[in-house]
Amino acid sequence: MDNVSITCHGDVDNAKKIIQVLSKKRFTFGLVASYSETCEIPGITIAGADKEFLKFTAPADSEYIEYGKCICIPGIPISPDGKPTPALLTRVSLNAAKIPHFIVNAGSKVAPSLCYFDADILPGKNISESPAMSIQQVKSAIEYGKNLGRIMSQNTDCLVIGECIPGGTTTALTVLRAFGLKCNVSSSMQNNPLDLKNKIVLDALKRKKSDDPLEIISNFGDPMMPVCAGMLSSASEKCHVILAGGTQMLAVLQLAKHIGYNAKNSAIGCTSYIVDDSQAKFLETLYQIDNIAVLSCDPCLHNSQHFGFRSYADGFVKEGAGAGGAIIASLLKTENSIEQLFSLFEQEYKRIST
Repeated sequence: MDNVSITCHGDVDNAKKIIQVLSKKRFTFGLVASYSETCEIPGITIAGADKEFLKFTAPADSEYIEYGKCICIPGIPISPDGKPTPALLTRVSLNAAKIPHFIVNAGSKVAPSLCYFDADILPGKNISESPAMSIQQVKSAIEYGKNLGRIMSQNTDCLVIGECIPGGTTTALTVLRAFGLKCNVSSSMQNNPLDLKNKIVLDALKRKKSDDPLEIISNFGDPMMPVCAGMLSSASEKCHVILAGGTQMLAVLQLAKHIGYNAKNSAIGCTSYIVDDSQAKFLETLYQIDNIAVLSCDPCLHNSQHFGFRSYADGFVKEGAGAGGAIIASLLKTENSIEQLFSLFEQEYKRIST
């Protein structure tokens, strides 16, 4: 099946092959919910309405994907001017294709009120002030991810791995720069606060004393990275894996390159808003790491009746909670078109906003 709603980038030949191989196959989706105190730096993220709310971002998205409502907060994660969480796109896409999902608590400051796999790791520290984690925490998180990936790859053709961690693009930028890459990252905001991010990066990198990958992650990363990299490493040996996300998944890929993974079975799946972000230069950064398959899709939110959705196409939010990868998995498993999914997005927006 040639799915015209999905665009191929990176290793285009392998991307096309993955689309063919995974047509109408089995998918499993996992969301890794995490936290980094870096997000508490004023002006760094739009993920929470205020500093106090940020700790509820990951559990609220997890609960919404599971239940269609939140337990830890009243209502649904939506900004005052109507920008909904990208978990809306994730939930609708998974349900439309009957894709099973699971949640991993990887250092979320507030545990979600549902059944989850627990990586038993603390939230990440503010990298502008101190190392994010100990090296032992990073090693344990990688091993946990490997074990989980090994288990979850047994009964699926493709494991889709998403993430939810406020402020994660800043830790990703710092990690990628620490590895020597020339790059920027995307942002949940229309005007990416690159000056602020660059200052945080420079302050943090003053602590750099080694090129050891585990030291880099422990010093400048966040708990989501080693868990996701471990999952990719083991699962890609057994099935296909789609890293569902934007620039944060490039940091995961960078770590996975060092611990080992099967590149031919691996792809990044994201919204077109990530690939089209001229500031982030996503593909240019990818080529510095590993030229793997990239699949992107346009959710068509520019056609929405709702300002909150149209703002995605104007540069807000862009990606999150595995939205792009979930959409791609939904399109591959079913014969639904992106237009059909878009109609379901609109229906769900109406439901949560009334």
